[in-house]
Amino acid sequence: MPERTPETNVIDFRAAEQLLAARDPRGAVKLLDAVIAAHPESISARLLRARAYFMAAQLRSAEADFQMVLEREPTNAYAHFALARTLQRANRHDQAKRHFRLAAALDPRPEYVEAAGFDGEG
Repeated sequence: MPERTPETNVIDFRAAEQLLAARDPRGAVKLLDAVIAAHPESISARLLRARAYFMAAQLRSAEADFQMVLEREPTNAYAHFALARTLQRANRHDQAKRHFRLAAALDPRPEYVEAAGFDGEG
């Protein structure tokens, strides 16, 4: 297998974004695995792979990547929201609620506030 270059990683990342947009999450995961192997600290690659896992209904893998992002960026509202959706889909509603509320507290986007149940509170 040829050595990966920074350009190869960028090309694979962009191709993975396109695959995800085209609803091919498994193809995206394959490309992102190589990118993450080369750059394990990449938050953007982990977030994209977590989204791909979520779309492929690989909830444990999605949860693991979202958790890893939150370990590095505990104030990432999107990662809290996406983790909450993952937990909700896995019928872990109490854990999901905590992350929905954290997402809304960090970023009061309407969809975060609504999911957290804050919209009716005053």
